[in-house]
Amino acid sequence: MILNYDVIVIGGGHAGCEAATASANMGAKTLLVTMDMNKIAQMSCNPAIGGIAKGQIVREIDALGGNMGLVTDATAIQFRMLNRSKGPAVWSPRAQCDRGKFIWKWRSVLDNTPNLDVWQDQADELLVETVPDASPVRKQVTGVKTIWGAEIRAKAVVITAGTFLNGLMHIGRKMVPGGRIAEPAVPHFTESITRHGIRSARMKTGTPVRIDKRSVHFEDMERQDGENGYYKFSYMGEQRPLQQLPCWVCYTNEEVHETLRSGLADSPLYNGQIQSIGPRYCPSIETKLVTFPDRPQHLLFLEPEGEDTNEMYLNGFSSSLPMDVQIAALKHIPALRDLKVYRPGYAIEYDFFDPTQLKHSLESKVIDGLFMAGQVNGTTGYEEAGGQGTLAGINAALKAGGVCGDSVATNRTFELQRDEAYIGVLVDDLVTKGVDEPYRMFTSRAEYRILLRQDDADARLTEKAYELGIAKRDRYDWWLEKKEAIRQIEEFCHNYPIKPKVINGALEAMGSTPLVYGCKLEDMVARPELNFEKLMNIVPDFKEMIDKLPNRKEEIAEAAEIHIKYKGYIERERMVAEKMHRLENIKIKGHFDYPNLTAVSTEARQKLERIQPETLAQASRIPGVSPSDINAMLVLMGR
Repeated sequence: MILNYDVIVIGGGHAGCEAATASANMGAKTLLVTMDMNKIAQMSCNPAIGGIAKGQIVREIDALGGNMGLVTDATAIQFRMLNRSKGPAVWSPRAQCDRGKFIWKWRSVLDNTPNLDVWQDQADELLVETVPDASPVRKQVTGVKTIWGAEIRAKAVVITAGTFLNGLMHIGRKMVPGGRIAEPAVPHFTESITRHGIRSARMKTGTPVRIDKRSVHFEDMERQDGENGYYKFSYMGEQRPLQQLPCWVCYTNEEVHETLRSGLADSPLYNGQIQSIGPRYCPSIETKLVTFPDRPQHLLFLEPEGEDTNEMYLNGFSSSLPMDVQIAALKHIPALRDLKVYRPGYAIEYDFFDPTQLKHSLESKVIDGLFMAGQVNGTTGYEEAGGQGTLAGINAALKAGGVCGDSVATNRTFELQRDEAYIGVLVDDLVTKGVDEPYRMFTSRAEYRILLRQDDADARLTEKAYELGIAKRDRYDWWLEKKEAIRQIEEFCHNYPIKPKVINGALEAMGSTPLVYGCKLEDMVARPELNFEKLMNIVPDFKEMIDKLPNRKEEIAEAAEIHIKYKGYIERERMVAEKMHRLENIKIKGHFDYPNLTAVSTEARQKLERIQPETLAQASRIPGVSPSDINAMLVLMGR
């Protein structure tokens, strides 16, 4: 049987779901191929969305017309805004979700997306043809074959296979092939890709034990409640309709550590079974013991998996030790002395592909029309996967001639710069620097994080998404309304006069320095000790103006306040970004014979030849390429 589509998406995880809906929303006839329709967007590890920098990515997916934020708001059982003690550049939303309801909400989204079909099957072979009469010789993806014999043809294919490619699970010395617990691995698909010159390697990740909450002594743990404020992930989302549940905090102790150490000889990480590299920033509990041998305890979070289940997730206790060692160790924690578990933690090894062989559109440099997103690019995390999936889905639709706004797209790509989105930082890091361990996004990776705040993702991306056709009219209208409201607030603060004799008494009562001369309200907003809430209490006209705002006035007011208070920093960072754009505009692909470029260092020649950067700015970010190498290339280009 032969099926024909514009775009095929392989894998129904977070990257695949976003890729499929983005492609379909742009008008491309899209097919999502998944092994199990009942595990769409499965949260394989912690059922939580967001976190440091990850929350910003989810806001960006939402601003681009994606669905992760909407699904999270509809299924959240605890919400928190992290880093509120720091500046707004690093505020990061995070939500614990109901795992089961998250799947079915996503399933509903897919079922109701026009132009999108779902096919339950397993990809077995990538179909590739050599483009006739092309010079140099080029290869073009034409579709996939499945294990059940279906042949699916398409103009573009997006691979989002997660941890399933040659997946191998480990618990102690026991090894079982699989892409996730109780789910089979995909054994041949990698080889059908690498035979065309695409490089692959292995990575490792893991997950903790799952606990029956009926066996937990919560009286011996510290309760951690969420927030009930106005924050949401999506600008269009629901206000958390599910029951909000607490998380719980406890610690390991020396008895726990001693039991864990007794099993290290059988740990796959230390007995030679696992050779691949695991995530640096989410280490297993045995790695923590070996890396920090003098630490007497480690922090653990016990988190709910849903509002209708007894299953709980033990954050901080990822492990692949023998199951009896895991359970015996945990019983030394007072709150878990009567512990019962649903399943032990395990590690998993899987194939990924070298992301430096991708363009910034996430299209392969080796095979035309082939896109990759998610863990197959060496990343870790649902949010990183979703961001890549959104970008890959957009570009796959463009490649296939999908609808772009009101016109048919031809030979166009959609790329995001490092000062436009965390997704842009993520993709640029992957294709420029590559990975030698699972990549995780942090705010520290973004040099323009004042421009990439969680509150202004719509300001950065929604108009771009509307032009592409993936953000629909309701989202665009909401952004225009918010944009106009912010403008009105800023204009009011810029023009409203403040007189010392009127306000000094209130300032002194709040411990703020009195005024000597009159000023504008925006000057008062800029004071670190003042904010909109305090100023509304002492300037009645300002409170009246804010109260007249349309829906979501708290969100609108906060965005305006941040923009006024940090205006100088924002403008300065924008100037720095614009200077870097000058290098982004200097295209160098095909201009240099790198092996013979004696004006630059040997290391730079080797790195430039391997990565083949598109622009001088991308070349400047390659590890091993120095500023003097960039200057030499500028001179050679006559700049």
